[in-house]
Amino acid sequence: MRYLKECAIIFGITLAGELLNAVLPLPVPAGVYGLFLLLLCLCTGAVKLADVEATGNFLLDIMPVMFVPAAAGLLDKFGVMKPILLPLFLICLASTLIVMGATGKVTDWILGAGKEPDGAETKGTRGTRGTDQNGAAMKKAETKGGGRS
Repeated sequence: MRYLKECAIIFGITLAGELLNAVLPLPVPAGVYGLFLLLLCLCTGAVKLADVEATGNFLLDIMPVMFVPAAAGLLDKFGVMKPILLPLFLICLASTLIVMGATGKVTDWILGAGKEPDGAETKGTRGTRGTDQNGAAMKKAETKGGGRS
């Protein structure tokens, strides 16, 4: 019964996203509306994470299976794609590298927001994530009997 309730919540929010897509004249996919509605509901507390967590995890677990029909469709159209296979591969490779690089830079920027230009952390930030003030790993200091100081 729990899974049925969770599916009803998720599908209801998805339906609301579809309705927003039909009503609003914006070029936004219905799935994006649904995701933002779910985010809004989770942030405001209208929907608790526990109310959708198990079904959400299940849907994430089976997501790779959902790509099988698309892959089969690509294999079916291989004859059409054969003349443009090299440019298609190069475009996919270049776009993947660009996305990976941009994601890495944004992550560095976000994680480095609390650091000063010389690499030291500013006061009031979280800490050094497993290292002491000298940059040595805390595990090494503890095994030598130094512990935290």
